[in-house]
Amino acid sequence: MRIAVVAHPRHPIAEPFMGGLEAHTAHLCRALARRGHDVTLYASGDSDAGVRLRPILPEHYERQYPWHAFRESETLTGLLDDAYGEILDELGGFDVVHNNSLHRYVPRYARRDRVPMVTSLHVPPFDVLERTVASSGAPWSRFTCCSEAHAASWWSGARPSHAHVVHNGIDPSLWEFKESGDGSAVWIGRMSRTKAPHLAIAAARRAGIPLRLFGTMDDYAYFRDEVRPLLGDGVTHEGHLTGKALAEEVRHSSVLLFTPTWDEPFGLVAAEAMACGLPVAAFDIGAAREVIGEAGALAPVGDVSALARAICDAVEIPRSVPRARVERLFTQDRMVAGYEALYREVMRSVSRPAPTVHFRPIELPPQEDVKIAV
Repeated sequence: MRIAVVAHPRHPIAEPFMGGLEAHTAHLCRALARRGHDVTLYASGDSDAGVRLRPILPEHYERQYPWHAFRESETLTGLLDDAYGEILDELGGFDVVHNNSLHRYVPRYARRDRVPMVTSLHVPPFDVLERTVASSGAPWSRFTCCSEAHAASWWSGARPSHAHVVHNGIDPSLWEFKESGDGSAVWIGRMSRTKAPHLAIAAARRAGIPLRLFGTMDDYAYFRDEVRPLLGDGVTHEGHLTGKALAEEVRHSSVLLFTPTWDEPFGLVAAEAMACGLPVAAFDIGAAREVIGEAGALAPVGDVSALARAICDAVEIPRSVPRARVERLFTQDRMVAGYEALYREVMRSVSRPAPTVHFRPIELPPQEDVKIAV
């Protein structure tokens, strides 16, 4: 198949990945190419996923327009509208489009012009994207969530026929299993309040276990004021590493601390650490229970004492248990096979009748003018 993968350009699709969305996009491109597909990635110009790149911006926008400062601003909205508006007509030249963009134009274009498309949502609902999903579903325009918990946040009642769950997957060969750990804990993620490394530090100290933090500086003020003062006395920040280097560090630890305080749609870092053999001590929110299962122990969100107890329980779980769970449920091959089945389905369905939209759609402009504003 000739496949276009459309990315979100906040960060480059390149290592070291800034988050799960970037990692998912890059690994998807490489996996599809290995399976014989002709893949073009639409992303920022500083991306590198091992496939043909069509830049939608010269470089990722976070460098010039930091999201925390320009979120929902006319400046950033206009930049992205122009970028995605420029590529829409090109997308019709592919057999199928896999949309990871989080932008409203792309699925609306698929619905209007009968372009076979699978849109992966990756985030909890927010206003503009929620309206887009409600008005853009069709037999040839499908949506995926990365967990059952994630899907439930999008559709609280009966799931529509154009909605599917495809669990995220990793390549277990990149996350080498180790029979035993060194007695330490590890935390991986963006330095932001919603990831709550400060709570991981507090729980590790209560459990009496050393902790290493790995991750990018998403919110420097938060790190400066609430994380850095807690470092020392067995707690270190080891920086932001590429996948291979990170895997080598993670596999030596004995437990992963997973501390989101928002509805995490999946939690790719949990699957990666589990592949190395690490059980997980986590806050019970979002997809944590679904992903971790028997491979860890859960605590109520924000309860540091309960998380400390979960750490002590998790380290008793044999390391073969988390590895086996990943190999059974969360491999990259399983994920891509699920996407390929949907690609074939949307391609077969382009001539089927369009369903009635039971939500006020926000229309695309006339086809000769795809640069629009809402």
